[in-house]
Amino acid sequence: MSLISPACRDALQLWLDTQRALAGRAENTITAYRTDVVEFMSFMTLHFGATQGLAPLARIGVPDMRAWMAQMRADGIGARSLARKLSAVKSFYRWLAEREGFEPTAVLSTRAPKFQRKLPRPLAEDAARAMIDTVELQSSKPWIAARDMAVVTLLYGCGLRISEALSLTGRAAPLPATLRIRGKGGKERLVPVIPVARAAVDTYLRLCPWPVEPETPLFRGARGGPLNARSIQAVMAKARMQLGLPATATPHAMRHSFATHLLEAGGDLRAIQELLGHASLSTTQAYTAVDTAHLMDVYNRSHPKA
Repeated sequence: MSLISPACRDALQLWLDTQRALAGRAENTITAYRTDVVEFMSFMTLHFGATQGLAPLARIGVPDMRAWMAQMRADGIGARSLARKLSAVKSFYRWLAEREGFEPTAVLSTRAPKFQRKLPRPLAEDAARAMIDTVELQSSKPWIAARDMAVVTLLYGCGLRISEALSLTGRAAPLPATLRIRGKGGKERLVPVIPVARAAVDTYLRLCPWPVEPETPLFRGARGGPLNARSIQAVMAKARMQLGLPATATPHAMRHSFATHLLEAGGDLRAIQELLGHASLSTTQAYTAVDTAHLMDVYNRSHPKA
């Protein structure tokens, strides 16, 4: 942060602490926020030719914002990434303006570049099941094979994010009929655990050579430490190559598949929203890949006309 004044550095740290404590942001989000805002303030330092204190930051205008965005695009930053960076900067400025008492209109009114949102590509039901079975065959060590199968089964059978599955501790074992999951933003939700998922985890626990204590990670790496998400990504990559599945067959695709297959089976959209931990129903809709006619039928059944 050498290009940033001490006052700006302190303000940024205070904002990040606030985001962590009050908004419940995940550490990965905090890291991304820090990187994006530091990058922005460093650009403004070079743009104006002097280290920017809090007062100069308050005087940033529309031309300055345009210059920053143009430089980001010139550096090869895509529209989606730039929109994310702008969102972080706006969030910081909204907080800073209220704290310092200045008008942040120039920053907050800056429009994010348009980009086409990529729709998720869930696996077909038979492909999802084949993925689980094939993942189990990737390791010659029975306990690792059982571990990988248990994790992927939780992703598909319970709709968990990979981070949520790997954050489970020994306190969750043996898995109950319902799990309390802390998701994004610290939001908690209750997720039913299907019998096959409980059985998969039980098998893994019987074979795991590492003691699973209440405070230790439920899923262990090969050397006994916490299991890294990259390990599951890698084993799924091997499995999808064997099955001839596209590169989109990732751990997160199993979560998409969970939502889509529930909806196809007649599940209620709002109930699926709760299971996934989405704040917005539109986000849940984007997670599903069903045809419009079926989606309208679900809407009509969920929201009957008087």
